[in-house]
Amino acid sequence: MAVLAVERSEDLTSLPLISLQGLRGQDRAAFRRVADEIGAAAREIGFFRICDHGIDLDMVEATYKMAERFFALPDETKRQYYIGLSTNHRGYVPFTEKGDYPDEVNRSYEAFDLGLDLPSDDPDYLAGNRVLGPNVWPDLDGFKAMVSQYYARISALGRLVCSALELHLGLPTGAMTGQMTKPISQLRLLHYVRQSATLNHQSVNMGAHTDYECLTLLHTRNKGLQVMTTDGSWIDIPADPNAFVVNIGDMLEAWSNGLLRSTPHRVLNLCPERFSMPYFVAANHDTVIQPFAQLMGKDEQPKYAPFKAGAHLERMLIRDFPYLRNRRQPDISGSLAADAASIQNPFEKRITRS
Repeated sequence: MAVLAVERSEDLTSLPLISLQGLRGQDRAAFRRVADEIGAAAREIGFFRICDHGIDLDMVEATYKMAERFFALPDETKRQYYIGLSTNHRGYVPFTEKGDYPDEVNRSYEAFDLGLDLPSDDPDYLAGNRVLGPNVWPDLDGFKAMVSQYYARISALGRLVCSALELHLGLPTGAMTGQMTKPISQLRLLHYVRQSATLNHQSVNMGAHTDYECLTLLHTRNKGLQVMTTDGSWIDIPADPNAFVVNIGDMLEAWSNGLLRSTPHRVLNLCPERFSMPYFVAANHDTVIQPFAQLMGKDEQPKYAPFKAGAHLERMLIRDFPYLRNRRQPDISGSLAADAASIQNPFEKRITRS
């Protein structure tokens, strides 16, 4: 099935702002119109902003307050929830948990990672799944209730955006969202701190990368995010408390056989302190990511070999988290996890780090 042709611009200097109002009523023409706006942006650069998204800004701010309270705790308290103590990649990520991004000249950030909060008797968790299971919750009054509420709202918003992309691409309803019934989606609470010794405020804090999942919904209070355009240049994305920044991830680029673009991005040390909350919308762990037949031309070949969603995420986490490599557990291919440099992400070949 043919989809709307989009001409990619080489002089993009800002991201489109798309109102989601038309996705929330019964007007199918309005839904289609917004879906095509989203689809055009997803194909041209892979990044866009959304407003009228339906998430109360008081809830967003209350979630930030919980993040602030946690990150203000003493290091010894935060380390009680260290992600390396969990078996399913949940908890506190300290400043010292450094990945392998060569452009992270002045890396300085900490995080708290959460996912779909499954019970401790979940069969996948009991079977040793490394990205599914119960969350780690700090002993902080109101934290679990507030963050869980935000997680529920942001995950519903992610599914709504995916349903719009299904329509834009001419896919059956549920082609993607039907593969998100027990997703490996993650929410990160991020806290960047520019060190006093960092004199170059244009230096990179979080290195250039693509996101590994289907798409990302990001709220940020502060500037610092940069997006790589199709000509390899970098543009600054302003912070807007009323909007979420959305970007396409690796899984959706592969699902669409490259129609949608998983775009590299990075974070600079522009602010002394920066808070952000990315939510990574993913498929189920065992979903095989390969191009939808409806999006393939008669003689067109897949641009990427099929892969399982969970396998791709786990490989990238091994690259990014020393604690996983240090465990020396067999990776998804059955061999021992090697050093980070040996794990390549084919979706990041377009990155320029200048």
